[in-house]
Amino acid sequence: MTQGSGLVALVDDDADLLHATTQLLELAGFTVIALDAAEAALGVVDTDFDGVVVSDIRMPGMNGLQLFDRVKAVDPDLPVILVTGHGDVDLAVAALKDGVYDFIPKPYAGERLVEALTRASEKRRLVMENRRLREAAALAADGMPLIGEAPAIRRLRETLRQIADMDVDVLVEGETGTGKEVVADLLHRWGRRRAKPFVALNCGALPETVIESELFGHEAGAFTGAQRRRIGRIEHSSGGTLFLDEIESMPPASQVKLLRVLETRSLTPLGSNETRRLDLRVVAATKVNLGRPDQRGDFREDLYFRLNVVTLRIPPLRERRGDIAMLFGHFLGKAAERFGRPVAKVNAAVSHHLQAHDWPGNVRELAHFADRVALGLGADDETRAVARLPEPAAALPERVGQYEAQLIRDALRDHGGDVRGAIDALGVPRKTFYDKLKRYGIAASDFRPLDASNRAIRKEP
Repeated sequence: MTQGSGLVALVDDDADLLHATTQLLELAGFTVIALDAAEAALGVVDTDFDGVVVSDIRMPGMNGLQLFDRVKAVDPDLPVILVTGHGDVDLAVAALKDGVYDFIPKPYAGERLVEALTRASEKRRLVMENRRLREAAALAADGMPLIGEAPAIRRLRETLRQIADMDVDVLVEGETGTGKEVVADLLHRWGRRRAKPFVALNCGALPETVIESELFGHEAGAFTGAQRRRIGRIEHSSGGTLFLDEIESMPPASQVKLLRVLETRSLTPLGSNETRRLDLRVVAATKVNLGRPDQRGDFREDLYFRLNVVTLRIPPLRERRGDIAMLFGHFLGKAAERFGRPVAKVNAAVSHHLQAHDWPGNVRELAHFADRVALGLGADDETRAVARLPEPAAALPERVGQYEAQLIRDALRDHGGDVRGAIDALGVPRKTFYDKLKRYGIAASDFRPLDASNRAIRKEP
């Protein structure tokens, strides 16, 4: 039987047939979500569903044709295969004209279903890959990409698109180096405020004696040494976006004044009796959880609740290890372009470091590491013996793919061809791992030790 791979949402109200078909497809290499009703499939299928739907036509409640119509409304590019009885053939043929990928009349050979699913899964893989490439190209065109395919990062990008035009204050939570200013900048540039200033201030970098003047401004003669009028950052950002980094470090006195500004959308600079109206949007960033009193410290609870209209959390790099290869490939290509050098081909030690290191500095630390590898510098063992590609640099997607394939080969080599061990080391889903093996033409058996009969020892899970 043909071996396939991919995700399948299998819908059939016949419990015995559902169980038997699930076993058939799993033996053929598919990952199966078995569902006994069409309504249940609607809770599984969305635009991010990286698989194929297989459904019987005749079922109580919602039938297979109605399910197809609902799936088509969600994502017209999602392949649906209908399993039909003899009397449903005419209906299925008509459905083909409406966009059903294939129909299989009962009774059918298992090979027939597997072949249809293999073709449909490949089509879906190409659709999803093209979508990701278009999305990545759009992000790169924005000049400050939020790269990654981890579910949390994809949801974050979607949320940013949804709220970019909304006049709501946003609180961004994330560890140092996760990209909080990147998120704030994208909120600004993806929304209607992009034509106005993006004003950034690090609340932890300025002394208390300076931050109030920087934020709120003052009039000439407001205090000793104030010889000229000063427009504060808040007023300067009116119509645009005010980004307050490390908001948890803001002095208590400034917090009181900021709270007043946020509540009234106006300010009165020091030394003036004039109240100035503001078209204000604030994006505040913090590396602690301000919702927890034990982490909040001196930060005012009422200011936290005022800022906490929308809260976005950026996951640390250790929680999305599957994105490390993509990010590193991007930073390595950018570094080579910036330094005017050929793209570095990393050694096994660098590959191991990328996967084994916890990256406490997150994306910023990874970018700096890519700079060192690009330059062949650094005292760490991971950056030694970096070879250079003699040929001109390939396109970025190709370089990322080459590096990703090398990581997979290294993991298989380190684990003696043990697929389960390689999957655990790389931190990727089993299906994703097998998809990448197929994409890069890598055979796990090539990395397994040989027994006495010169056959590779099977270690697949």
